[in-house]
Amino acid sequence: MTPSPDKGARRITRLALLTAIALTIFMVEAQIPVPIPIPGVKLGLANIITVYAVFVLSRRDALLILIVRVFLGSVFSGQMLMLLYSMGGGLLCWLALALLRGILSPREIWLASPVSAVCHNIGQLLVAAAVMKTWAVLAYLPYLLIAGVASGLFTGLCAQFLIQRLGRIPPSK
Repeated sequence: MTPSPDKGARRITRLALLTAIALTIFMVEAQIPVPIPIPGVKLGLANIITVYAVFVLSRRDALLILIVRVFLGSVFSGQMLMLLYSMGGGLLCWLALALLRGILSPREIWLASPVSAVCHNIGQLLVAAAVMKTWAVLAYLPYLLIAGVASGLFTGLCAQFLIQRLGRIPPSK
């Protein structure tokens, strides 16, 4: 019995390449100064790869890419505390994407990113509240929600374009 094309070396190679792309985007974006002086506000361009992976590959593969990217991003940037915040936000973001995968049509994929960006911000704030042992950090929530929707729309449109351009939209459910 021959393994399917998405098993073995081909799958590992695809996951490694997507992780490397996401990590590179993350590291480049980390070097760009953010004009808004609110902690946690950024474009989140690496999320383009996460959205792509959830909708084109599988939920499990997207989760693997996300976990490795967050871990290596923390190691390479030298900010291990960032691991907690990014992982908390990333996992909630992935959960939202995984749930939306079964609901959205291939033409509506771009809508998943703003929802996942808001979930990412909520996850980060919940981790921050736990780490700092105060709910005062939730004062940032309105600003992060606005920034999350705006950046999520941009990254969602980029992911939608990427999926359409590569011609890898899965069949309708």
